[in-house]
Amino acid sequence: MHLCMKTTIEISDSLYEEARIIAAGEKSSIKALIEEGLRKVIEERKHRQHFKLRKATFKGNGLQAELADASWEKIREKVYEGRGG
Repeated sequence: MHLCMKTTIEISDSLYEEARIIAAGEKSSIKALIEEGLRKVIEERKHRQHFKLRKATFKGNGLQAELADASWEKIREKVYEGRGG
């Protein structure tokens, strides 16, 4: 036995109209299109790789002592020191 959940969704009129035309052309239903779309999205997200930031370090001795407790403005000034404007 296959149980079904009855639910209500709100979609834009234009999306509904496109779905209705496609469903009619395929002799199918909007319900079938929605189920197919949900299955595709669920399957895609199951296999999606989560973003992982790569380690990007630079050679050096870390943060300069004078900037250890500095504000972003002070750090920015130091970065652009001697570069004009």
